[in-house]
Amino acid sequence: MLHIKDPLGTAFEIENTPMRIISLVPSLTETLYDLGLEERIVGITKFCVHPFHLKSTKKIIGGTKKVHYEKIRLLKPDFIIANKEENTEEMVVELRKICPVWVTDIATVDDVVKTISDFGQLFNCRMEARKWNDKILYRLEDFKKFSSNLEVKKAAYFIWKNPYMVAGTGTFIDALMQLNKFENCYANLDRYPEIDLELMEKDLDPEVILLSSEPYPFSDADAFEIGRNTHHAKTAFVDGEMFSWYGTRLHQAFDYFKRIHERL
Repeated sequence: MLHIKDPLGTAFEIENTPMRIISLVPSLTETLYDLGLEERIVGITKFCVHPFHLKSTKKIIGGTKKVHYEKIRLLKPDFIIANKEENTEEMVVELRKICPVWVTDIATVDDVVKTISDFGQLFNCRMEARKWNDKILYRLEDFKKFSSNLEVKKAAYFIWKNPYMVAGTGTFIDALMQLNKFENCYANLDRYPEIDLELMEKDLDPEVILLSSEPYPFSDADAFEIGRNTHHAKTAFVDGEMFSWYGTRLHQAFDYFKRIHERL
C-alpha cells in the first residue's frame, strides 16, 4: 500500500498500481509517455499534442477546462492527472466521483522534479523517473554555468492580446525567466495580469520583449505595436512550450534558452 499526498495535500492510498490513466494536462501527458507509460494512457485532451501520434491512438475527452464526463466514465479510468492552474476545481470535484484525481501544482523547477518523482511512485516507474530527473538536473547545472556570464535584463513576457496579458509572479514562466537572467517587469503582479501598453515605456522600460507562440499567435504587426511602447527594446518570438510546459519538456528547454541568448 502506497500512502502519498498530492501537492494540494490530498491523501491517497494506492493499493494497486494505476493501469488506466487519463491526463488533463498536455505537458504531463508528454511526461507520462516519456516515463514509458504510453500503454496505460487511455484518455487525453485535445491540447495534448506531444507526442503527436497519441491523438490518433487515445480517446480525446475534451479540453483542459471542459471535459466530457460520460466519455471519461466509459473509459473506466483508475487514475486522473490534473493541474491546479490548467483545470478547474469544479471539474476535479466531479471527476473524483469517477476515480482518484491527482492535482499537480507546478511553479518552479523543483516542482517539476518532485512531480516526476511522484509519478515514479504512483505508477511504479521509479527508475525511469530517476533517469529523467538526473538528465534534467544535469542540464540545469550546465545552463546555470552558461547563464552565470549573462547580464540581467529587464523583460516582459506576453501571452495574449485584446487585452494584452503578460506572465507575472507565481508562474512557471516567471521561474524560467529568472533562470534566464530576465528580470520580470511585471513580477509585482500575480499570475497573468492584463496590462496597459501605454504605461510600459514610462513605468517599466523593458530591454527585452518576449512574445510567446502560445496561447496567442503573435504577429510581426503585434511586435511592432508593442515595440513602439518601449525605448528600443529587443523583441524575440519564443516557443511557448519551452517556457510553460513543465515535466520532461524541461530537458529540451535549456538548450533552447541558450539559442535565444545567442539571438539577443
